[in-house]
Amino acid sequence: MTKAKAYDNTSISSLKGADRVRLRPGVIFGSDDLEGCKHSFFEILSNSIDEAREGHGDSVEVKRYRDGTLEVRDYGRGIPLDFNEKEGRYNWELVYCELYAGGKYNNISGDHYEFSLGLNGLGACATQYASEYFDVSVVRDGNRYDIHFEKGENIGGLTKTPVRQKQTGTIQKWKPDRAVFTDILIPLDYFRQVLKRQAIVNAGVTFKLTDEETGETEVFFYPEGILGFVRELDAEKGISSPLFFEGSGKGRDRSDKPDYKVKASIAMCFNNEVNLVEYYHNSSWLEYGGSPDKSVRTSLVAEFDRQAKLQDKYKNNEAKITFADIEDSLIIVTNSFSTQTSYENQTKKAINNKYIQEFLTDLLRSRLEIWFIENKLEAGRVLEQVLVNKRSRESAEKQRLNIKKKLMGNVDLLNRVKKFVDCRTRDTERRELYIVEGDSALGSCKMGRDAEFQAIMPVRGKILNCLKADYEAIFKNEIIVDLIKVLGCGVEIQSRHNKDLSSFDLAGLRWDKIIICTDADVDGFQIRTLILAMLYRLAPTLIEKEKVFIAESPLFEITHRVKREEKAYFAYNEKEKSDILATLGADKCSIQRSKGLGENEPEMMWLTTMNPETRRLIQVLPDASEAMIETFDLLLGDNLAGRKYFIEQNGHKFLDMLDIG
Repeated sequence: MTKAKAYDNTSISSLKGADRVRLRPGVIFGSDDLEGCKHSFFEILSNSIDEAREGHGDSVEVKRYRDGTLEVRDYGRGIPLDFNEKEGRYNWELVYCELYAGGKYNNISGDHYEFSLGLNGLGACATQYASEYFDVSVVRDGNRYDIHFEKGENIGGLTKTPVRQKQTGTIQKWKPDRAVFTDILIPLDYFRQVLKRQAIVNAGVTFKLTDEETGETEVFFYPEGILGFVRELDAEKGISSPLFFEGSGKGRDRSDKPDYKVKASIAMCFNNEVNLVEYYHNSSWLEYGGSPDKSVRTSLVAEFDRQAKLQDKYKNNEAKITFADIEDSLIIVTNSFSTQTSYENQTKKAINNKYIQEFLTDLLRSRLEIWFIENKLEAGRVLEQVLVNKRSRESAEKQRLNIKKKLMGNVDLLNRVKKFVDCRTRDTERRELYIVEGDSALGSCKMGRDAEFQAIMPVRGKILNCLKADYEAIFKNEIIVDLIKVLGCGVEIQSRHNKDLSSFDLAGLRWDKIIICTDADVDGFQIRTLILAMLYRLAPTLIEKEKVFIAESPLFEITHRVKREEKAYFAYNEKEKSDILATLGADKCSIQRSKGLGENEPEMMWLTTMNPETRRLIQVLPDASEAMIETFDLLLGDNLAGRKYFIEQNGHKFLDMLDIG
């Protein structure tokens, strides 16, 4: 077994020189893969962009070579590479061999590069360190300066040659090192995308891309900057004309921090065919947004919501507008600059400055408020479209949830609804659901049924009176919710309390017949009526479409004895009992009052209640709407006087059905 090396004072070491980047490229570039390689290119490009934006040169040229070599050329003042008296070193050492060295640290005081893409002094040095070779050629001060690096080491020192040309600038040519990055062949589309974006946010600067492999040269130029880009996207097909807002300010992120400058421009329009939301800060595309994204979301939602309320556009209890509703018809590009920027990391994909967020929010809200006032017709069209987007989204979400609930409803009902017993067939034209009274009836019905097409759902005790209860109580009732889930068709009411149940859709009904099967006694009749009331209030279409039935249970079992053989007959009322006795002879028969469903033998349940050939089903047919309402109110509603009178007049008709002894 190998002995572990001691961890002591000699175990601590530091990376030096080029190894600080070559061995840990992800720290600077975000990763060591192709994305990290792309970022190393952007670090060099950023320096040329900063020069052009400062007014030194009006074009930047990029060349992509077959082997992955890259070249960036600008026509700025040229990077100072000669001896630096103040530092006592050559500037090329500071720029290309020293992390955290550069000419952009005094931007807040108005020195060089007031609004700069690169502030940390990392990019040029880190990219040089991560390259197989790196060549720099600078023309300035009447001289041409050349320097060459290989794998982070300078080879040959600085060459200085007098020249007569007046055009200054910098050419940087390098090949990313495969020993540092896992991949160095950056696709051509990446360069097209980056240079187009930089042309958009740096109005008036020309970006030229040349590709050695294809032999093609492309030029990107937007004299109007982000406004020109928005016009291009809109193509005069929008529901509003392009808007352009700009402003500048000064503030701080924290009370104990110094003020810094911010300037910003916003171009936007509303279009139903093209949507785009993009943020840039100091020319860097903020892929993850940060402060500008929060500003746009907050200000647009706040102002559109305010206008909808002012103009009384919301319906009763309608939810407020969300950013998604606005974004559906939105093209917006923000382009901000600041003398102090808090990037989330060196890759510059998001910023988190508090003051920048506040500044952009105030700018956008105030200008939108004016736009709504000065452009009532156009702004009105946009607001109407946003409300259409909102209602369409809500409808789609509701439909999606309904479909999800219905699909979920088909999955493993046995595990989700207590004591529900499903049948085997999936053919809804054959499936029957027996709603039975209690667990005892569940047992006898389960054993007496045809499991191929008959399912059993027990109700435990008397369910809630749905004609009197409010929706909150109804949808908190486990028995009712479970029964609705088993039915599968949802409910026909709109309430915040039924968010877990889908809206009614007859196509979702899983049963050809819904059969209510209760004991033939007072409690059984009441449970039957309560179930009917529930269906009437929550899913009346089931009654209208004649899907609901009542299974009659026999009141009497009559046993006829002839010689030594016995045969059973069933009577469902007193008249049937009398007719059977008259036919068979009363002296040869014994009569037994039928027991509750739970006490019946499975064979008897099948014969009398479940066999389609011998059972008796009463189909529940819809009456006229008003008559149906009156009947339910009479039986279960608040019409106490009417119910008392009804019992007085009709109670005697049902006495023969009840065991009152």
